[in-house]
Amino acid sequence: MTPRTVFFVSDSTGITAETFGNAILAQFDIEPRRVRMPFIDSEDKAHQVVRQINHTAQQEANRPIVFTTLVDMPVLKVIQQGCKGMLLDMFGTFVRPLEDELGMKSHHRVGRFSDISQNKEYHDRIEAINFSLAHDDGQTHDDLAGADVILVGVSRSGKTPTSLYLAMQHGLKAANYPLIPEDFERKQLPSALLPFRSKIFGLTISPQRLSEIRSERRPGSRYASLDNCRAEVHEAEAMMRRSGIRWLSSTTKSIEEIATTILQEIRPERLSY
Repeated sequence: MTPRTVFFVSDSTGITAETFGNAILAQFDIEPRRVRMPFIDSEDKAHQVVRQINHTAQQEANRPIVFTTLVDMPVLKVIQQGCKGMLLDMFGTFVRPLEDELGMKSHHRVGRFSDISQNKEYHDRIEAINFSLAHDDGQTHDDLAGADVILVGVSRSGKTPTSLYLAMQHGLKAANYPLIPEDFERKQLPSALLPFRSKIFGLTISPQRLSEIRSERRPGSRYASLDNCRAEVHEAEAMMRRSGIRWLSSTTKSIEEIATTILQEIRPERLSY
């Protein structure tokens, strides 16, 4: 297959353009070269983008694919008029029809947060990230009442990345606690968690996959042995069933899928996008 280059052009970080563009590209069996072009916030920068896209088109003898979330119309017009790539203007595709439908103009705001120093949502998100870091792996029991969700499961079942994703993507305060042999001997959850049972969600994982993950960190150890992983997973699942905790297996699921399921089950009152 002839090479294809994909440009992600934005006047902010470009995260929206990349996320949306990559979701669409995933529908095709191609592995294009990806070029990120964030902070294109002036006509001069737009002209530089056009030159790079057009040079790529000439070199590869194929139109580059260009995903853009440019808000500033004069900057976008430079790209529209000069670019020899296939231009996919995502804001133009969705925002302008919504303006017509809603009978109002959009803010035409560059980026997710227009002024982070004055944006409460942004500061709440940072607070959620700090909370999740402080409450990672059962480091502290302080302020568990302030948690939106508490994840439990055996070590290396995906609790930490899921907690951070919930904090960064949705602004949720997510604590996580590992279930350890001492908990299995007591046949109950850590006592600090018991008052917050309604906020608890469990993660499990197949013993084989758990052994593979642990072996990357501590090869040849009892911690990573398949027999030990089988025993821990069995005890953890039995404990979650006894405690009436909702849970799922992270074995074949992405962090995004796990987080979405948690949001559907826990339904926290405070949720941002």
